[in-house]
Amino acid sequence: MRTLLVIAPTNALSQAIGVALNADAYRIIDHEKLKGDELRHMASSIDVCVVDAELTSVEAIRTIEFYRRALPHCPMILYTTHSQWDWEEDAYLLGVNHILTKPVRGKLLQSLMDRILAKAPTNGAHPAVPPSPPPPMPAQQVRGTVDHGAMPGRMLELLRNCSTILCHSLSAEPLLKEFVLLLREILGVNRAVIFLRKPANVLGRAALEPGADRLVSACAVGISNGVLGQFQLSLDAGIASYLFRSGRVLRRESPEAERDPQIRSEFDLLGTRVAIPVLDRESLVGVALFDGRVTGEPMVNEELALIFHLLEQLGLAIKNIWWHDQVSARHQMMFDILGQIKSGCVVIGRELNVLHANEIIRQYFPRPGRSADAFEFTDLPQVIGSRVFESLKSGLPIPEFKFQPLGQDRRFRVSISPFRKDHASAPTAALVVVEDCTAADRIQHLEIETANLRLVQQMAERLAHEIGNAVVPISTHQQLLDERVNDPDFQKSLAEAMEDGVKRVSRLVDQMRFLARDRLGKVESVPVKQLIEEAFREARAYHPSTSVLLQYESSGEPLSLSCDRQGLQHAFAEIILNALQANGSPSQVQVRTRTETDSAGSRWARIEVQDSGAGFSDEAAGKASEPFYTTRKVGLGLGLAVTNKIIQTHSGKMEIPAHRGAPGLVRISLPLDPPSVN
Repeated sequence: MRTLLVIAPTNALSQAIGVALNADAYRIIDHEKLKGDELRHMASSIDVCVVDAELTSVEAIRTIEFYRRALPHCPMILYTTHSQWDWEEDAYLLGVNHILTKPVRGKLLQSLMDRILAKAPTNGAHPAVPPSPPPPMPAQQVRGTVDHGAMPGRMLELLRNCSTILCHSLSAEPLLKEFVLLLREILGVNRAVIFLRKPANVLGRAALEPGADRLVSACAVGISNGVLGQFQLSLDAGIASYLFRSGRVLRRESPEAERDPQIRSEFDLLGTRVAIPVLDRESLVGVALFDGRVTGEPMVNEELALIFHLLEQLGLAIKNIWWHDQVSARHQMMFDILGQIKSGCVVIGRELNVLHANEIIRQYFPRPGRSADAFEFTDLPQVIGSRVFESLKSGLPIPEFKFQPLGQDRRFRVSISPFRKDHASAPTAALVVVEDCTAADRIQHLEIETANLRLVQQMAERLAHEIGNAVVPISTHQQLLDERVNDPDFQKSLAEAMEDGVKRVSRLVDQMRFLARDRLGKVESVPVKQLIEEAFREARAYHPSTSVLLQYESSGEPLSLSCDRQGLQHAFAEIILNALQANGSPSQVQVRTRTETDSAGSRWARIEVQDSGAGFSDEAAGKASEPFYTTRKVGLGLGLAVTNKIIQTHSGKMEIPAHRGAPGLVRISLPLDPPSVN
């Protein structure tokens, strides 16, 4: 009877497998029934392990790792409902034999069980029989041959000598030195030198900067450094050019060398007899040159072919070293940048492990007892850590947010950006940038307070000046009141002064009231023509000229607005008053109205107010809606600022085109849909 261990959070999978398999042939054990060391003791008696896990997170991989360590030789089948291909790949790499999708299919499971168990003998059925030893090899087969009993020792010695190259697998110069010394000893040559091209500056691409076509000496034996220091090979001519074009071995005695004076000169200068290309299976990495044997015998073609293939492996190793150096330099540069910037930076891996943390982040979030260069994910505040987890899970960047630790005055600005490899379904890491914005927030707060104080100061000066202008005539009449109280002319002048003062102060109060209001009052439907006429009458009350004219033009259709009647009337009154003040005498104001529909299908009322004055300059058009800006010697400069505020409260907009020399124009756009009341 075979034994199956089922690892699942519930017994549903065990029951489904029990129904699918023959109960007489299989015994099913639930992992929850095993206590203490029972799993370790029963490891040898378990034939197949079945795991229920969702391959969507690292938790399933950890479960597989745990049971794989406990049951290292036991076949494993994984059942899942949801999975991702990268987690499936990790599961297969950990030794899972098959990954099946729920529900349990009896025929499929039985077929897999038959295949798996057919490869392994029944537990305890047949003890392992050690293989018979091979027959002893005779000490000597032919008179005069080498003793084969000494061959293993000699081969191990050669392997040990060759393995010394592996110690320098990440450093090109000592690797080449060790390789040349071993090759020199094996070949018995006196001179050997290897020239290399300049490393590529971009992975997989040839270097394009000056000197990329030159090969310099990287390692030499038996040749003076003074000669090599002043000598280079070129891909344009000579030995390197021939090897680059042909990719074949070149001898000093070959016809190609005899026909080329530069090739002969380079061979003679270096004292070498043969040149072999160093390839990386794609392109030329370098050139190796060797002298003849010290015994005077030349190297045969079979030896040169073997050396060619050895150098090809060397070329691949050198290319890998170049890649490693470039990647290492880039990583070091990135770490240096992260270490030097004034913000805290930490890179969190997919499994919530810290890949890099600079010194600033350790200072921002200290932990008692932590070493100077250590930083863990749990050292981050919970607010930041939870958003890092969210970014790693969703693959989306987290919008910038601010964070203030409890009990501290410091404030931090935090941004989280996930890193994703090409075509990866989930991010591999996330970069957390933490910036101390305490000082910046304080400066911004002080700037706002300073601006508010400056505005209050300016407002106080303008209000004092405007109220003073309204009070001075009244104060003058008050001083003469006792002497001329019965004078009819004085009474008339007093009444005019009081009327003018009340008007100016009332307009000032209305302006301040509408400027401070952020919401609409009572909303009602008002015909635009009626609204313009009422605003014109209100504006005339503040304009001394008696010869004023209003010209109203409409598109012909009746036009009404749902609005705060009092507020919008005051806004148009300010525009019309500004037009009257810009006109000469007699004053004329033109008002044109029409309706338009924009690209989104919304209907708008377009209202244009035009005077007969000199128009707005560029500066006046840009600043006309700013508080306290005026080109006149009297007034606060709040008229168009109040108008703009009221129009914006009605979800509209005011435009003032600049056109010096043409009549001044103010264009108002208001939505015809009823505005919302806050």
